[in-house]
Amino acid sequence: MASAETAAEHERILREIESTDTNCIGPTLRSVYDGQEHGLFMEKLECRIRNHDREIEKMCNHHFQGFVDSITELLKVRGEAQKLKGQVTETNQKLQNDGKELLTMMDELRQCRLQQRNIATTIDNLTLCIPVLEMYSKLQEHMKAKRYYPALRTLEQLEDDCLPQAGLYRFCAIMAENIPCLRTHIRDVSMSDLKDFLESIRKHSDKIGETAMKQAQVQLSCDNAVTSQQQSASGHRIWNDTSLSTILDRTGSSPLSEKDSWILNVKDEEEDEFPGAQDLVDFSPVYRCLHIYTVLHETLEGYRRYFNQIVGFFVVEDHVLHTTQGLVNSAYVEELWELALSKTIAALRTHSSYCTDPDLILDLKNLIVLFADTLQGYGFPVNQLFDMLLEMRDQYGEILLKKWNQSFRHILDQDNYSPIPVASPEEYQRITGQFPFQDPELDKMSFPKKLPFSEFVPKVYSQLKEFIYACLKYSEDLHLSSTEIDDMIRKSTNLLLTRTLSHCLQYAIKKKNVGLAELVQIIINTTHLEQSCHYLEEFISNITNVPPDTINATKLYGTSTFKDARHAAEEEIYTNLNQKIDQFLQLADYVWMAAQGGGQASDYLSDLIAFLCSTFAVFTHLPGNAIQHAMLPGKVAQTACMSACKHLSTSLLQLLLDADVKQVSMGALEQFNMDVRECERFARAGPVPGFQGDTLLLAFIDLRQLLDLFTQWDWSTYLADYGRPTSKYLRVNPHTALALIEKMKDTSRKNNMFAQFRKNDRDKQKLIDTVVKQLRNLIASNQV
Repeated sequence: MASAETAAEHERILREIESTDTNCIGPTLRSVYDGQEHGLFMEKLECRIRNHDREIEKMCNHHFQGFVDSITELLKVRGEAQKLKGQVTETNQKLQNDGKELLTMMDELRQCRLQQRNIATTIDNLTLCIPVLEMYSKLQEHMKAKRYYPALRTLEQLEDDCLPQAGLYRFCAIMAENIPCLRTHIRDVSMSDLKDFLESIRKHSDKIGETAMKQAQVQLSCDNAVTSQQQSASGHRIWNDTSLSTILDRTGSSPLSEKDSWILNVKDEEEDEFPGAQDLVDFSPVYRCLHIYTVLHETLEGYRRYFNQIVGFFVVEDHVLHTTQGLVNSAYVEELWELALSKTIAALRTHSSYCTDPDLILDLKNLIVLFADTLQGYGFPVNQLFDMLLEMRDQYGEILLKKWNQSFRHILDQDNYSPIPVASPEEYQRITGQFPFQDPELDKMSFPKKLPFSEFVPKVYSQLKEFIYACLKYSEDLHLSSTEIDDMIRKSTNLLLTRTLSHCLQYAIKKKNVGLAELVQIIINTTHLEQSCHYLEEFISNITNVPPDTINATKLYGTSTFKDARHAAEEEIYTNLNQKIDQFLQLADYVWMAAQGGGQASDYLSDLIAFLCSTFAVFTHLPGNAIQHAMLPGKVAQTACMSACKHLSTSLLQLLLDADVKQVSMGALEQFNMDVRECERFARAGPVPGFQGDTLLLAFIDLRQLLDLFTQWDWSTYLADYGRPTSKYLRVNPHTALALIEKMKDTSRKNNMFAQFRKNDRDKQKLIDTVVKQLRNLIASNQV
């Protein structure tokens, strides 16, 4: 009994040794040594150790081969790994070497690109500068050769065309500073030549008169020698038919001085022919001076001197008239004034017609008003001068229109066609100070925020006000009533709106590369400008003190102008969308004889649907207030979407019925049907809000009914219900159905002997022939 208990205790101790952590085995071993069966325990421990050794050996024998195989594989992998390491090292070295070469080439490429850009910039700058230098060289040649009139024209071209394009270069600034000096020099030289000419004429007038009298004597002698019939035919002909500008050298007198070079020499009197008296004089200084002063007339100082001389003359005449008796009379002075007035008005009309600067015309008008008021104060009638100023008003208006046309073009070209971002209340107040804009909803929003219109709205509105101010400045001091001034300003503003601004807006809409976003922004901008027209009405009324509701008052045409521009932009949107759809459809590549469909929509159509989705997002992603002001969802967006779907449906049907498509299989129709379903999914998704129900799907209903008829082969229903309002295929035209089903005939069957033995093919073709015959009968019966 004791031995059994001892064996059990030893077994427990052994299990505890096997399962207990070595740190806690001390108390267990102590209990063994405290007992009397120490030797017996050691035997059992040795036995247990041998058992475990056998189990370990058995396990090792079982896994030894796998271990050996693993070691072998590992050794092989080590070799491959070393080989791979070598390859990676070698590849890395090659990559590093190639990379160094590539980096070197990239650096060289960067330098070349930099040089290329610098060369291109230099070429561009030289392209602008070379014409300036060539023109200035030409000017110097004219000046050196004393060709002053061509020099003056060259100078004008240099100042107006070449220098503004060249840019801000120092030599351009020097040339610009030198231009007034050159003009003054040319004017002084031409005047000096004219004075020398007059002095020479005065000095040699006796010689000219003597020559004229001799020629008259010869003419009289010739007249006496001919018959009376010849006398009546040629006796009244005088000698002044000769040219006034021919330079002849016919005198044998002593050499003339440089000042006398305008007088030509005359040959010996014994010659048979005498030159005309006018041929003795070179009048080129007169013509040259006239041409030069015609070009140089557009200076206010010249006009001022001209008026001062006239006023001074008549002030003296008026003083003599009123302080003396019998020296001059009022009739003489009045006649003299009428003559001077007609000459002055004619000269002013001629010279002002050349003027292209509105500021100069405005200054000239003020000078003429001062001139007229001064002489009117001395009792001279000046009504004709004010009538002439009213005539000049039209010319002034035309010049203003040309100037504002350039301003509008520049504004439209520089605009980014994006809503104006506003970061602070100060910036918001600045913009709303330029343009009358009110939006309570936008006012509640926090900064930063965006205004619905782009920069060109406040800029165009400011230019309209500037134009009105410019018209008002000309109307001042013309002794016109407020109503006349108001009428004149409104008519001029209407011309600006309907002609100038309208053409500029059409130019911005029709120019190339105008995107959908830009066109949408133009619609929004023109809507806001249209809403601001009544503010322009009030602005004109305020500066003219004429109420806008005055009877017969001219109304502004701004509303119609901006409506026309908006409608043009809308039409351009529809046209651009259709053109884009056509471009995608050109990528369609159907296999018309395919055995079956591809299982998904064609790639070109998927790309087209993605384009349309992103396109119409331009409308739906606009700020709410912008949409509200421009009424985009209610009109433009829905019309554009419906127009695009209709055009897509029509184009797909034309593609299916194209004459180049000779034969169509049922597999091709299945693929085509899958593409149409993709279009219908797009329409059903509601790309633009506002459509009721499946309204947009109606754009594809013709295609849908046609494809359902063919894919379901439901000809019995179609033929039975044709013409009924409740027909399932009401939108299917029999001509269209006939054209498509004839494309499904197997035209190669007649030439294929084996195909004639396939019963299914024969039955199918018979069925098609039957349907074709029925469709033709249907068409014929409806035509009767």
